[in-house]
Amino acid sequence: MEVAAKTFFNSRFYAVVGASADKPKFGYKVLAWYHSRHLPVKPVTPSRRSIEVSSNNYSTVSSVGELDSPTETSLSIVTQPRITLKVLHEAKEAGISCVWMQPGSFDNEGLEFAKKEFKAAVGGNDGRAGQGWCVLVDGDKARQRGEAEREEKL
Repeated sequence: MEVAAKTFFNSRFYAVVGASADKPKFGYKVLAWYHSRHLPVKPVTPSRRSIEVSSNNYSTVSSVGELDSPTETSLSIVTQPRITLKVLHEAKEAGISCVWMQPGSFDNEGLEFAKKEFKAAVGGNDGRAGQGWCVLVDGDKARQRGEAEREEKL
């Protein structure tokens, strides 16, 4: 899973499916994580036209299929398992190659589909916090390893 996490951070763009304007929700916290690291991120939610994070207003798209550059975008998923499976199918169809499923966002069917269909699929019960792979906990370490790997290739 560490290889998948490193690969996830080799993308040019990021998107958060299930992004929220409600600060206590993980959809907001994950979006804010990308924002605080100055990573190009797009919130995906059908319920809002924009989401504000630290005085920065992010316009949203309502589905993965509306992303500008899906083949260059890694997707963080913060939705219920039944929705996640649908999102995974949409992501595959759109050309997304890397997904990160937050703890609680997937079931066995979704996890197996992601592992089979994507170049990199992060999710499962491991990770540093022991609660599953969470970008809030595991993201910085994976990102640093991915950047180091990119620099070695240059």
